[in-house]
Amino acid sequence: MSEWVDICEAQAIPPGHAARIEIGERPIAIFNVAGEFHCLDDTCSHALASLSEGELHEAACTIECPLHGSQFDLRSGEPASFPAVEPVLVHQVEVREGELWVSLNDST
Repeated sequence: MSEWVDICEAQAIPPGHAARIEIGERPIAIFNVAGEFHCLDDTCSHALASLSEGELHEAACTIECPLHGSQFDLRSGEPASFPAVEPVLVHQVEVREGELWVSLNDST
């Protein structure tokens, strides 16, 4: 894991929504599932689409790629449906005094 980076106020991403943020040149997606935050690389492992633009399935805790419909588990990054077969990287995210902090994971 890398150093922790202060991203934004937690309230900036309401429940049921996602945000795309770049840390350096790396795009990440942060998802708010009923007040619990999850963070993944923002790029689908199958077709290079932006996951933050996909449909969030809160009950299943998955994100659906907007291009071909692959779903990824927000907790593990593992694909939950085809056509994707490779996971996306998951990053640590914490709320500290109302702010979202992320630590990037550099490997699977």
